[in-house]
Amino acid sequence: MTAPQETVDLSVVIPAYNEEARLGPTLDAVTRYLADHESRFGTWEVIVSDDGSTDGTREVAALGHPRVRLVTADRNRGKGNALRLGVAASTGRRVLVTDADLAAPIEELDQLDKALGEGCVAAIGSRAVPGAEISDHQNRLRELLGRAGNLLIRATAVPGIRDTQCGFKLFDGDRGREAFAGSRLDGWGIDVEVLQHLHRDGGTIAEVPVRWSHQPGSKVGPLAYPKVLADLARLRLRRLRPADLLVPVLFLALSVALYSGRFFDPGHRYLTDSLQDQNQWEWFFAVTADNLAHLRNPFFSDLQNFPDGVNLMANTVMLGVSVPFAPLTLLAGPAVSLSVCMALGLAGTAVAWYWLLVKRVVRHRGAAFLGAALAAFAPPMVSHANAHPNFVILFMIPLIIDRALRLAAGTRVRRDGIVLGLMAAYQVFLGEEPFLLAALGMVLFAVAYAVVRPEVARESWRPLGRGLLIAGAVCLPVVAYPLYWQFSGPQSYHSVLHGDNAGNSPLSLIAFSERSMLFGDPARANELSLNPTEQNAFYGWPLVLLAFAVAVRLWSRPLVKALAFTSVAAAVLSMGPKIRIPLTDTVYSGPWALVRKLPLFESVIEGRVAMICAPALGVLLALALEQVLGARRARTQYFGLLAVVIAVLPIVPAPLKSAPRTPVPEFVASGMWKSYVGRGESLVPLPLPDPGSAEALHWQTAADLGFKLPGGYFNGPYGEDRIGIYGAVPRFTSDMLRDVRYTGKVPVIGKNWRAQARKDFAYWKAGVLVVAPQPNDDKLCQAVQALTGKPGRWTGGVWVWDLHGGS
Repeated sequence: MTAPQETVDLSVVIPAYNEEARLGPTLDAVTRYLADHESRFGTWEVIVSDDGSTDGTREVAALGHPRVRLVTADRNRGKGNALRLGVAASTGRRVLVTDADLAAPIEELDQLDKALGEGCVAAIGSRAVPGAEISDHQNRLRELLGRAGNLLIRATAVPGIRDTQCGFKLFDGDRGREAFAGSRLDGWGIDVEVLQHLHRDGGTIAEVPVRWSHQPGSKVGPLAYPKVLADLARLRLRRLRPADLLVPVLFLALSVALYSGRFFDPGHRYLTDSLQDQNQWEWFFAVTADNLAHLRNPFFSDLQNFPDGVNLMANTVMLGVSVPFAPLTLLAGPAVSLSVCMALGLAGTAVAWYWLLVKRVVRHRGAAFLGAALAAFAPPMVSHANAHPNFVILFMIPLIIDRALRLAAGTRVRRDGIVLGLMAAYQVFLGEEPFLLAALGMVLFAVAYAVVRPEVARESWRPLGRGLLIAGAVCLPVVAYPLYWQFSGPQSYHSVLHGDNAGNSPLSLIAFSERSMLFGDPARANELSLNPTEQNAFYGWPLVLLAFAVAVRLWSRPLVKALAFTSVAAAVLSMGPKIRIPLTDTVYSGPWALVRKLPLFESVIEGRVAMICAPALGVLLALALEQVLGARRARTQYFGLLAVVIAVLPIVPAPLKSAPRTPVPEFVASGMWKSYVGRGESLVPLPLPDPGSAEALHWQTAADLGFKLPGGYFNGPYGEDRIGIYGAVPRFTSDMLRDVRYTGKVPVIGKNWRAQARKDFAYWKAGVLVVAPQPNDDKLCQAVQALTGKPGRWTGGVWVWDLHGGS
């Protein structure tokens, strides 16, 4: 039929597919109500949008009221296609869409119309808000499936909307036609798609409680909700720009290139600058998988530091990744699992920063890419990439920042608070120290932003405070027991002291790191840092100068002021409690002295606070690059890009150094140890493994954790005050043998030494003593022979002393 030329006050669109039985009564009810209330709703029309029905639906529509029009599709495509056709044919100043079953009676239009008149672009019927009435429920299983599906859809729908799928919605005519015309989905997901379109355009959507009853013959089956989710996922993929799809690939390639020395043969390659950390982390992954496979406590193990054991929760075991990666660990081994996890984690962190920058800061994808690359691949991150997954796998931090910003906006405080609480709980199992540093960075930024934008702070503090309380209420029950175990469980400790020399030198902030591809100077970098894994600054003077220039140029922006303050404050805090002025003997008290003795802060290596500067500088770089690329003058673009290249190129990292791994002795690799170590006994490498030499942990993982070790590389308690130390509590025999290894001098060993050795061997429940080839191994063998009263036996590439015959 030909559409009427005149605009009407109200259009009612009814999508229909094989609705011959139900359509007639629905049309009668709708037309009768509108005719009786024409003084209320004005002129009207009803449009039946047939989606290729094969029954008599079209005939029923054609025989209806004179104001009923029919539009038809050539074939069945879905509800979305029918609604798009029907709304496009409408002319009403308002457009009501309602299902053919009229599950929400037409009389509910009055409530929707009142809500629309209050300045909304859409008023939607809801079965999930207070005041809604539901009669004639579906069967229990169908209803539960529907609720579960709706919960999943709400996670991707419009903020604050509880029921997107109720088929009774009233739209502003022009805005509704625009939204439906821009839709792409042919299925049930069009409801969410249209609401998202209106929300993105800044429209207000009212959710109105309605009466609803289940109608026999419903076409919404159990698979409808998963199909909606699939449609929405495909829609999001379609909306992704090519750059958004390319960015994860590029970041993964960068990550693999950085780890290329180990990534392609992790079982036989070792990152030399990781010191002993690669051995430690592989052990963490292995013991977590083993605990899960055997249903043991994931917070404790006595496989090292036997018989006392190790409090895994008090060590950075990263259950947030070691647990999900447990199947890969069991299948391919901890070396492969750790290597894949760190490469994916670093790339995932960069992608998360990119997502946050695109969403919150810049529109230009190239600017966001470079800013995210700096945030994730800055020199301190590369330094920690050698050895510390907890400071590399930071993908949750951008997500937490975004959720906190949502809370400040006050849109969905309860939901965002719950999500933030779950995110915080998960981050606890990824790394507590980086979480603490991230929180410190967010506080610094929030304080600075509140100073420059006090009106925003006044509007935000209430929803933010309420949301943080909700987040805490959600997070604490999840982490309460693990934290109890960490701070009060077996082998827990109070704090780890790092001395007064863990802060950054001011020179390290402008120097180049060891792994700088162009200007790396290992000797100079190690002079200014604790070790190759703790080069926590080293941003290079060109980048620092560029950041200063960007701050000056864009100083009018509150975001830039807050970022500048955050960077400077973090840099100063990272210098520690005492700041020494370079090239002088002048020392000043630093602000870190104010917090160094506070709980949690007392265990932080203060130099790591400079890592907060990486994302702050990344955001400044993204802002600068977007400004440059948007400049109208070619000269401005040329010199701006040149400045960015000069600042970034010197800190581009070279691949991490690696070397062939020391082979596991045949004594361990072949299983020969099994005939020496009985049940409840340990294999004792001499000297005991410690943070300076932990290769025995690799032996243990190679033996599928078949034996236990005294000593090891972990954090544990020392003394009555339970101060945290690295490694096992010293014993006379272990200290003496360690001295022999490093000095090559064997003390005079008499009855007292032998008696002490027997006590120590009994304490370790030693089944066999093992001395592997190492510096001064001849002196070690001499000392062990004197302690045991018998020579060692060379077997399987090591010297062994079987203690079952006595010593």
